[in-house]
Amino acid sequence: MTAEILLAEPRGVCAGVDRAIEIVERALIKFGPPIYVRHEIVHNTFVVDALKKKGAHFIEDLDDVPPGATLIFSAHGVSRAIQLQAQARGFSIFDATCPLVTKVHVEVAKLHKEGYEFIMIGHKGHPEVEGTLGQIDSGIHLVEDLADVALLNPSQTERLAVVTQTTLSMDDTAEILALVKQRFPLVRQPKQQDICYATQNRQDAVKLMSSQVDVVIVVGSPASSNSNRLKELAQRMGADSYMVDSAQELQAHWFEDKPRIGLTAGASAPEVLVQDVIARLREMGALSVRKMNGLQENTKYPLPKGLRIPD
Repeated sequence: MTAEILLAEPRGVCAGVDRAIEIVERALIKFGPPIYVRHEIVHNTFVVDALKKKGAHFIEDLDDVPPGATLIFSAHGVSRAIQLQAQARGFSIFDATCPLVTKVHVEVAKLHKEGYEFIMIGHKGHPEVEGTLGQIDSGIHLVEDLADVALLNPSQTERLAVVTQTTLSMDDTAEILALVKQRFPLVRQPKQQDICYATQNRQDAVKLMSSQVDVVIVVGSPASSNSNRLKELAQRMGADSYMVDSAQELQAHWFEDKPRIGLTAGASAPEVLVQDVIARLREMGALSVRKMNGLQENTKYPLPKGLRIPD
């Protein structure tokens, strides 16, 4: 092939993911391996494998954590029940939940005390959704699509609030929210959009990029919600789109008669993987790389006490 690569901006690791990875790495240095992490710290195979080699153990059941061990909650957050169980067992706990997910948890707890029920827009079974649903014992109704909205049957409609998973498609979420508002005119929307800034920015970049290219490559792992949404968005915008966990998954036939290649990465995919894909595309015949103009993200979240470097 003879092609140009158009590189999305922004792309790749966001501040919440960067913080979560750093928490595990700092804990490994400070306390030594093994360090236990409930669920994958972020949904990226490369990151998880690298941390495993350093001594991180990723578990789903707290029974797999020995007494007195150091335990880290993943960036996706956990339910109140998991938090209380971990505290009761005396683990040394560090919470790597993304601050934007924590914001949703705090909102749910606050409004629940005020008598609200909730409609949560999200994907069933996703760890972030499970964590948010588990902030209260009852009163959260999960909807994944428009059909689910028609089935909603809250016990009352005067105090009803919407929250969302932070890594959804903005367009799909807006469509579902519009139907929720149509059914329940008094519903309370989030003061600020729950879908995180990084998800929004990466989707905006793909929208802008898709009209300028023939095919879009998204670097991300299959379990990554925000990476999957980028792939779907590019397809919706009319470009062929493929998601790869690594450069080795690229297929030459994807680029036949497609001289313009768009490249982006999900919010949990490190830049080294993007550069590997660029190197592989050059080997396959790509001649140049051009970076889009785009937002520069400067957000930085503080680490938990006990892992911070003293000033």
